[in-house]
Amino acid sequence: MIMRPFIDSLYERYLRMQCRQVPNHIAIIQDGNRRYAKMLGIDTPKGHRAGADKTEEMLDWAHELGVRHITLYTFSTENFSRKKDEVEDLFALFKEKFLNILTDERVKKYKIRVQMVGDRSMIPRDLREAVENAESATRDHTGFHLNIALAYGGRNEIVLAAREILSAVEKDKVNPELIDVQMVEQYLHEGKGIPPVDLIIRTGNEYRTSNFLPWLANGHESAVYFCAPCWPLFRKIDLLRAIRIYDQRASVKKGT
Repeated sequence: MIMRPFIDSLYERYLRMQCRQVPNHIAIIQDGNRRYAKMLGIDTPKGHRAGADKTEEMLDWAHELGVRHITLYTFSTENFSRKKDEVEDLFALFKEKFLNILTDERVKKYKIRVQMVGDRSMIPRDLREAVENAESATRDHTGFHLNIALAYGGRNEIVLAAREILSAVEKDKVNPELIDVQMVEQYLHEGKGIPPVDLIIRTGNEYRTSNFLPWLANGHESAVYFCAPCWPLFRKIDLLRAIRIYDQRASVKKGT
């Protein structure tokens, strides 16, 4: 065990040498908070809080490695079917984290822009206000982009965009003959300028992408990396392994 930190450090350096190309946009499905809590014999809210702490640590790693955009699958539309107490605890945790953005020195230092992706009508008013305040406070930041997928569902996202486009057509704001890929992407994310996903990471030993960013990920054939650790146990080594998969795939596409 004494040698473990030294061995991990060497392995981390080895992985970094192999990651010649760093993805611009990584999307992460943070799975396993509840299993982590069960494994340690702690209550579920503590598992979710451990996951939130890991998220902050991971963002430091991503910034250090040169990643510019991170999208986190925080709460799906399907998650509303969970027990009422768990959902309320999660919303309270989300609100706390969005409020912390207003005073977090790293947000100012790294020029982090925070945006929510999802159906705002589905979340409580106080959480929505916290989200909007965080977005407003970071609107002019351009150093690092953090997108929070909250009350999010990929198919629902496309349905909502279709409704918006149809409404614009009815108001003569959009010519149906001019609807193209770029226009759909703009309506999908309310003009937030979210780029195509280069790499999807899913933790918790699950091997599916769960309706996450189907247009920006599947539509652009992003690389996918599945790993066993529950999200609170995710390591920098796991992030580097995922980036190595992206690098290998990008190199093949370039023919190098």
